[in-house]
Amino acid sequence: MQLILAFASLIAAVVPMLTYLIVIWWMDRNERDPFWIVLLNFFWGATGAIFLGIIGSLIFQIPLSMTIQTIFGADSGMDDLSGAIITAPFIEEITKGFFLVIMSRLKSFDGIVDGVVFGGAIGLGFGMTENFLYFLSYGSEPVSWLYLVIIRTLFSAVMHCMSTATLGGFIGMAKFKPVGMKLLLYPAGLIIAMFLHFSWNLTVSFEVTTLLGFLFLFLYFVAWLALFQVAIYMEGKTIMKELYEESQTGLIPAEHLNYLPFVSRRNKYGWCPQGVKQKEYIKTSIKLALSKNHYKNSSGKAQMSYKKDVDNLRYQIQMMFYNANLNYYGNRQN
Repeated sequence: MQLILAFASLIAAVVPMLTYLIVIWWMDRNERDPFWIVLLNFFWGATGAIFLGIIGSLIFQIPLSMTIQTIFGADSGMDDLSGAIITAPFIEEITKGFFLVIMSRLKSFDGIVDGVVFGGAIGLGFGMTENFLYFLSYGSEPVSWLYLVIIRTLFSAVMHCMSTATLGGFIGMAKFKPVGMKLLLYPAGLIIAMFLHFSWNLTVSFEVTTLLGFLFLFLYFVAWLALFQVAIYMEGKTIMKELYEESQTGLIPAEHLNYLPFVSRRNKYGWCPQGVKQKEYIKTSIKLALSKNHYKNSSGKAQMSYKKDVDNLRYQIQMMFYNANLNYYGNRQN
């Protein structure tokens, strides 16, 4: 029976989180990072963040428990509650977010959208491992196990996803900002992530407020999804602006601006010249637009590195037209 429970718990923990992960990765419709990078973030959440979270929680909880027991007494029940509503949000959001700061140093980390995707992946990995441990520990009866699977799959794990995705969005926003803005945006994102985590854990800790917790999480999800779509839209505006400049120099045909910046149009057939591989052309053009934007908003060695990328991507597009025996006017602007 225990072996069957362990196997069922593993499947119930892994399959939904991987499904969510694929959906989040798919939602990055302008320039998806290789799936292995998203999986790397997922793996950190499932292992590194969990490991550091356990150690950090043990260290942080000791003085907190001593303080609570002194004030309320050892049998007040406040000790266990403090672990859920204070220690968990504080420590876990830090351990999940730690890896995001490292990932933001990658050149391929474009901004808000990548921050949300990477952060969401970390949260899902964390939720997967936590779910598996909960399913094994508290699902002793089939009915209670199924109830636990439903609640944690649809709510608790999603909370982890959204909280770290929120922090990722703020880190992405800070990517090309001055140090002073980074020092404001990083803590702001962390505080909001902790608040979401705290609010969920607090409301579901009491039967009378559980429905309020479900409602709060649902409303946050709607707002989070809407803001993510806004981020996708703004990224599309950036792509349009940068490719318009390239059309003015003759690199990108002007009529292609009716397709390249738009998710709903770019994959249609008929607009891309014969002999040019459409998917490769789309990918290279979008990467060029984002690299140009990064070049304009960076400085020092990073700016020089982005400049090399821009020159290389322009050359790749030029060669696509040349190899297809199409007329090409290469009066390119540096």
